[in-house]
This record gives sequence, C-alpha cells and structure tokens, in this order.
Amino acid sequence: MPTADFVTVDVFTTERFAGNPLAVVPDARGLTDRQMQQIAIEFGYAESTFVLPPENPDNSARVRIFTPTMEIPFAGHPNVGTAYVLGQRADLFGKPVTDTLRFEEIAGLVEIRLLREATGVIGATIRAPRPLEIGAEIEPALIAGCVSIDTKHIRTTAHNPVFASVGLAFVIAELDGLDALAAARPNITIFHEAAARHAGAGLDFPVFLYVRSPENPFAIRARMFAPLDNVMEDPATGSASAALSAFLVTRAPQMDARVHVTIEQGVEMGRRSIIELDVVKTAGTVTDVTITGRCVPVMRGSLDV
Repeated sequence: MPTADFVTVDVFTTERFAGNPLAVVPDARGLTDRQMQQIAIEFGYAESTFVLPPENPDNSARVRIFTPTMEIPFAGHPNVGTAYVLGQRADLFGKPVTDTLRFEEIAGLVEIRLLREATGVIGATIRAPRPLEIGAEIEPALIAGCVSIDTKHIRTTAHNPVFASVGLAFVIAELDGLDALAAARPNITIFHEAAARHAGAGLDFPVFLYVRSPENPFAIRARMFAPLDNVMEDPATGSASAALSAFLVTRAPQMDARVHVTIEQGVEMGRRSIIELDVVKTAGTVTDVTITGRCVPVMRGSLDV
C-alpha cells in the first residue's frame, strides 16, 4: 500500500500542545486532489499542507493548503509551519535548503525567511502575498449575532466590521473589552444567515474579533471563528492577523510608518499563540506585511493512502 510521510507541528508558540497545530506532508508527489482533501479531513486541523516540486525551478516548492472542507489560496500558520518543517531538511526536491524560501501558492508567491538559533531552525517569517484589499462593511448586529454577544460590545468608533484580506478574506470586528471577547460563542444559525448574505467572500464568513490594549494600540488580543468551515475556533490565524494589521496601519494618521504589531490569540481555548507582525507604510499605502512565528515539533509518521 502506498504511504506518505507526515509531520505535525505547533505554530506560533514555543510550547508543545499550545499554538496552532498543523499537519505537513513534505513530499506529496503521487497524491491526488481527493486524497489531499481526505487527509486534511482525517487530521481535522484548521489546515494541512502538501508540498510539491515548484512549477518554476527558481522557486523552492509548490504548497497546497487544505482545510477539512476545501483548498484555500493562502494562510499564515500553514506557511510558517511548513517552512519550519522544510527548514529541518538538508535538501528539497534535489536542491539544498537555504535560509530563504519561495512557495508557489494560489494567492501568489510567498517569500519566507527561516529563523535560526544555535539549536537550528526555530520558526519563520513570511511575507503576505497580496496588498491589502478592503471589502464590504458588515452590520454590527449581524456580527454580534454570529458570536452571541450584545451589539453594544461591537466597537464602531474606529471602523465598522469589514472584510479585509492580504490573500484570504476575513471579517474583522473590534470589541469594547476582554470580557466581551471572552464571552463570544459562535451561533451556527446566524453564521449561515451571514454567509448567505455575503456569499463569495472566500471561506464561509470567518470572523476575527479583536481588542486593542489601552497602553499600546498595536498590542492586540484576538479570537477567530469559522464554524461553517469546520473551525469552531482557531488558536492562531496569521492571515487574519496580517489583514488586521495592514488595515489598522492604513487607517493610522502617519503617511510613512514602520509598525510592529503583536497579536495574542487562542488564550480562551487553552492554546495561547503569539503572532508577530511588521507593517511598512509608504506615502499613505501599506507596502509590506510580514508575519513571524516560532514552532515546535509534535508528531511524525506515515499515512496509508
């Protein structure tokens, strides 16, 4: 029976069994689209990745990202975790692994720099593949219904809930405090209503809630719910964090800025994650967003396919 080796890692953490788990198949040659989807269902993680030779030999690999229900164009923690896994290898499809990688993905090329310490590779920094795109605004009451809180807790002084993307679209909504954030619970019925109203936005209405620290507006606590995509709650969402960071820096009054953003996620579900982001704004436009995270290995083995 054919087999495929796999590795699992916890991403955006330095502690095993924290952060966001990811399954990686470092050599997915021979697997069909259907088998990749079935493997992602079997793992049941928010995402699983499958690594293939690049179409352009100047790049490092082609990386396909699957949730339990679909293939997606880009996501943060799968790229960080996949880079970490490949960084442990001496070569990749016959080429030596260096400290810089380029992944071909549906959203475009993802540039990666491996993070190293004396012990070896400890994580990675990735660059968002697309500029910020801002979509439709969402009624605060609809977001409140999706997450089972009173509409008064949706803060609209800075912005209304809105779709934002740097490769994958999320609804971002600010709450008025950590108590409201902790109280949030997904309501599947309302999520179905919201997805029907906003069909075609990518994933099925993923909602990224956040609270800014009063002492530092770029120190943020967040939660992400995408129950219609089989993710009741995600412990770390790099792509949503990048979209939020780019959105907030875009709206900041400075025309030129370099801003470091720290997003803490997964606390309420017992899988604390730390996502570090750096955003560059030039002449009023965000021109660069990078996402940095550490990883720890958890499991390895082989799949019968």
